[in-house]
Amino acid sequence: MISYLEFEKPVAALEARIAELRETARGGDIDISSEIRRLEGKSAELLASTYKALTPWQKTQVARHPARPHFKDYVDQIFSDFLPLGGDRRFGEDQAIVGGFARLAPQYGGGRVMLIGHEKGNDTQSRIRHNFGMGKPEGYRKAIRLMEMASRFGLPVVTLVDTSGAFPGVEAEERGQAEAIARSTEACLALGVPMVATIVGEGGSGGAVALASAERVLMFEHAIYSVISPEGCASILWRTAEKAADAAEAMKVTAQDLLTLGVIDRIVREPVGGAHRDPATACASLGKAIAEELAALSGKSADELRNLRAERFLKIGA
Repeated sequence: MISYLEFEKPVAALEARIAELRETARGGDIDISSEIRRLEGKSAELLASTYKALTPWQKTQVARHPARPHFKDYVDQIFSDFLPLGGDRRFGEDQAIVGGFARLAPQYGGGRVMLIGHEKGNDTQSRIRHNFGMGKPEGYRKAIRLMEMASRFGLPVVTLVDTSGAFPGVEAEERGQAEAIARSTEACLALGVPMVATIVGEGGSGGAVALASAERVLMFEHAIYSVISPEGCASILWRTAEKAADAAEAMKVTAQDLLTLGVIDRIVREPVGGAHRDPATACASLGKAIAEELAALSGKSADELRNLRAERFLKIGA
């Protein structure tokens, strides 16, 4: 069952009417198939036109949609032989950041990679277990450990970024959250193997940058990437979260704006209506894009890869 966003109400009304007509058609003698087809066409057109003109705030809502694919879904659809590795060898295990050895599915070349990403969970219990995708210091230190392991084994690193930001709790600060994020960012930049980062939902603040400082940064069409959430920005600038839509517009959080600014390198198309409406198609698009980028980076030396990262980040804002 589709969970509709506020701006999708006209589409929801049409699709509810279609469902009613289908139910009527099952038990009636009147042929209303032509009317159903007409309404289906109208609904598809309305959905396409709505998503073609989304505002930054509406894209923020799509990026946060509860049915949007998460780390586990991408593992199931794009990768095989995933072997999760846990712990930072210092404090403990953080389930907000998941990683391990994996292999791209055969249709994407079947290459071995080190896969790391945020997992938000898909129901109340799993969201609590994964801390809503908000990584703690031990999560970022685990990511560093896995990146260093990838370097030793000569495996490319692929990251799936989807977090509102790193966990801001007191215990995280006590365990060195800021340092862990900084060192994870440093580890990305120092990698001697190819790295492809993908923003698949929310790319929030340092919690996202710590896994996205790659030579190639991809972003889903309706994902967002910013230094702070629109609500947080609005609370600082206007003293009210009600100005979040204005903040989202000013912050240039969308993939289209960030591609123009040189913050990301490529936009990955989503199915009409967002990745949550057709996760399989969204995963296939992402898998193909990751495979293409890894193929383009293969054969480059460690120094060439580090120089590529340095150049792309130094150019931002220049």
